[in-house]
Amino acid sequence: MSKRTVTDYVEDVSPGSGALPPRAWYAASGAACLSLNGSWRFRLSPTADAEDDSFAEEGYDAGDWARIAVPGHWVLQGHGAPIYTNHLYPFPVDPPRVPTENPTGDHLRVFDLPQDWPDRAAGGAVLRFDGVESCARVWLNGTDLGEFKGSRLPHEFAVGHLLRPEGNVLAVRVHQWSAGSYLEDQDQWWLPGIFRDVTLLHRPAGCVLDFFVHASYDHRAGTGTLRVDSDVDGRVTVSELGVDIATGESVTVPVEPWSAETPRLYEGTLATEGERVPLRIGFRTVELTDGLIEVNGRPVLFKGVNRHEWHAEKGRALDLATMREDVLLMKQHNINAVRTSHYPPHPAFLDLCDTYGLWVIDECDLETHGFTEQGWRDNPVDDDRWTPALLDRAARMVERDKNHPSVVVWSLGNEAGTGRGLTAMAEWIKGRDPSRPLHYEGDLNCRDTDVYSRMYADHAEVERIGRGLDGGTLKRRGLPFILCEYAHAMGNGPGGLADYQRLFESYDRLQGGFVWEWIDHGIAHPELGHAYGGDFGEELHDGNFVCDGLLFPDREPSPGLAEFKKVIEPVGITGDFGDGTVRITNKQDFAGLSGLAFSWSYEVDGETVESGTLSVPALAPGESADVKLPAPPAGAPAGEALWTVRAALAADSAWAPKGHVVAWGQVPVSERPVPTVPATARPVTGDGVITLGPGTFDARTGALTAVGGVPVSGPRLDVWRATTDNDDGAPWQSDLRYGLVWRKLGLHRMRHRLDGVETGEHTLTVRTRVAPAARELGLSTVYRWTSDGDRLRLTVCTIPEGDWTVPLPRLGIRFGLSAADRVRWYGGGPGEAYPDTRTAAAVGRWQSTVDGMQTPYVRPQENGARIDVRWAELGGLRIEGDPAFWLTARRWTTEQLDAATHRTGLAPGETVWVNLDHGQHGIGSQSCGPGPLPPYHLRAEPAEFSFVFSAAPDAKSS
Repeated sequence: MSKRTVTDYVEDVSPGSGALPPRAWYAASGAACLSLNGSWRFRLSPTADAEDDSFAEEGYDAGDWARIAVPGHWVLQGHGAPIYTNHLYPFPVDPPRVPTENPTGDHLRVFDLPQDWPDRAAGGAVLRFDGVESCARVWLNGTDLGEFKGSRLPHEFAVGHLLRPEGNVLAVRVHQWSAGSYLEDQDQWWLPGIFRDVTLLHRPAGCVLDFFVHASYDHRAGTGTLRVDSDVDGRVTVSELGVDIATGESVTVPVEPWSAETPRLYEGTLATEGERVPLRIGFRTVELTDGLIEVNGRPVLFKGVNRHEWHAEKGRALDLATMREDVLLMKQHNINAVRTSHYPPHPAFLDLCDTYGLWVIDECDLETHGFTEQGWRDNPVDDDRWTPALLDRAARMVERDKNHPSVVVWSLGNEAGTGRGLTAMAEWIKGRDPSRPLHYEGDLNCRDTDVYSRMYADHAEVERIGRGLDGGTLKRRGLPFILCEYAHAMGNGPGGLADYQRLFESYDRLQGGFVWEWIDHGIAHPELGHAYGGDFGEELHDGNFVCDGLLFPDREPSPGLAEFKKVIEPVGITGDFGDGTVRITNKQDFAGLSGLAFSWSYEVDGETVESGTLSVPALAPGESADVKLPAPPAGAPAGEALWTVRAALAADSAWAPKGHVVAWGQVPVSERPVPTVPATARPVTGDGVITLGPGTFDARTGALTAVGGVPVSGPRLDVWRATTDNDDGAPWQSDLRYGLVWRKLGLHRMRHRLDGVETGEHTLTVRTRVAPAARELGLSTVYRWTSDGDRLRLTVCTIPEGDWTVPLPRLGIRFGLSAADRVRWYGGGPGEAYPDTRTAAAVGRWQSTVDGMQTPYVRPQENGARIDVRWAELGGLRIEGDPAFWLTARRWTTEQLDAATHRTGLAPGETVWVNLDHGQHGIGSQSCGPGPLPPYHLRAEPAEFSFVFSAAPDAKSS
């Protein structure tokens, strides 16, 4: 029989020992509490037993130890390094064993009690840890309190009998790897440490132990029923409602219900003999009715995001201000739901969701994804030895978060296969709280769940599900469907959001989805800007797959977030071409339009001619009305005219100021006049050059070298873009990954053959063939130049040659300018847009700088294109398109952009490279989901497009 060691608990499958039963988390109750956050002494050892535990004893001298911030991760504070894997365990899979090389951090904190801390006779105290990764053992004043696992879950210890007024010694040993690590294989950085709050709480005699607020709403009667169950008898008062009842009793009163759109909370108090606990009560009822999730009698449409907790410098150690910033950004971008992937968040985040209004799918701290590598053999969720740990995790989530009205669905976890342990969790949760439905994506037959959930199903499959043609078990066919993950927001993208949303709004069974994910997990790095997987020398890693959010690591919104906001806007504003009306649709589930003010502006060629307010009927949720627009302003100039209608907050709200635009739409009135350039100028040859109007060309090659006084390099046909993460796809995908195919074909190294330079009476024609080495594929390309003396027109004609079986990345021309900074354009803006990410691009006049047109994706890739550009001015040139074009301008070549692995690897050059694209291939979300839909493919087919070059009106100043 082998001898047990003092560290055997590390590999024990049990959840731990010594901790108190889980209970509800609540804000300060008036009882004394002491935050133990701050600077702790710290020592890192390479193995779990490398140092003895004498550091926990009184009088231990830790003066030569380092200092570390708690909450925090030691690997982000100069001790060791982070590790990123998507699903592979970064240690041998031999459950429950972990490597001997197990970084172990000893933490030490000496503290005094405040002078007003109650004496021992006035009650006890608990020591609470809100989050420690992945396994911890705790001592107070030399007494071993116990150990625990469950990184994103709270653990409390009774310590009142051990406290003394001064010199309390709190010692915590934290192991990076443990048996618990097998249950925490989420797609994120492995970051050991005490990363959430450590708090000492006085527990007075007769205090509240645990309580459960039941606050249902009857939408037919308009009444709420309140009952608060408490382990300790007391009274519940809600003064606003005139409620004063004993715990365990029920009362029904008229109330305003809580929803994500109208987050009405009532302040109450739970008073026992020794404590008064503040209550924040939201009345709402969640039910499965006729195969739909209904809240307060109405089906809801989730317009959600998955949210890992993240801060570029602090990792998962988030402060309240950062959490509030996340919630405000979500509300300001029309997001109404959060899935807490893949663990319960800091409890304060749920308070914010209650306050500001967000639906929450609260997910258990469970994922065993790495077992997929061996066909789920030995998966802990189907091994009875692990069931107590699974049940402990379920209980710690439910008990902590059960009183939050924002939590409307429980989730068992993520990507953990199936098994008896999950069934046990489901049975326990349903027994403890039958008031909320249960979610788990991996349960495809919905044996244990109340929702049919999928990840990354493509549009066609989602439509089949919406139409009830997906098959599956009888139970599953009668359940609501959500995409718990879709629209993978990695790098440039995600594309196809609008197409998904149209499906969600077309079929009742489709109750929305949750974009993956909220924020890029880049780590601030002095040389790389933001680091990702592999940048810390990891043995195994998944690269920049950890950077797949709608926010950049510094919390700046990405173009993807702007697109999502527009796609999910709560008011639909549409209109037919020039018919003088606009259709307004209230897309909310509960709220009317009284909180919004509508306005119109009449614009010609991107400039506002007149504006005013628009009277819109008080539409109930789901209702529409055709609203008459005013007559076009008398004397408006000729040109391309359109109406822009906006819906904005009519007054300040808790999450945005008055005037914040929540929805907008544009209605065209008249079409854009196409630019015309009569071919009147004649080409003149002499001294090695050809001049045609303002254009100067190399006589040998026919290449344009200047327009007026503006030097130009090029232009010539360009089909390559620095592949996006979505172009490259994911290694496990069987679908066509165009980025790889494009490189295999050699589209990133096209060669240009000059076939002839011809001058006619009014034309200069340059014939070329553009093709990659080693392939018969090519593009026969003709550049035809004409001029009226002041302006220069280029018409490009391309004809594919060979068997093109794949779309092109882009099709247009590229040229260089020796100097350019300010950029003005009339077209789509203000941000970037591509064929399937264009919903948020509003037609107007916009301006930026060349540097400002770059989108700072953590891994450099194609970015920054402005769509539907009618004309642009930069570097002294004015460029008009026939038809409208995509505009991109940057201080490095596409090839340099393609080669860079981090933004700090892009060095600005002396030339500004400009792309004028007739077409771009769609974006999709194939970094994990589906690629672009066929309508967004840039097919290789004959094409003709034109550009008109002339001197910009303010060429000297630009």
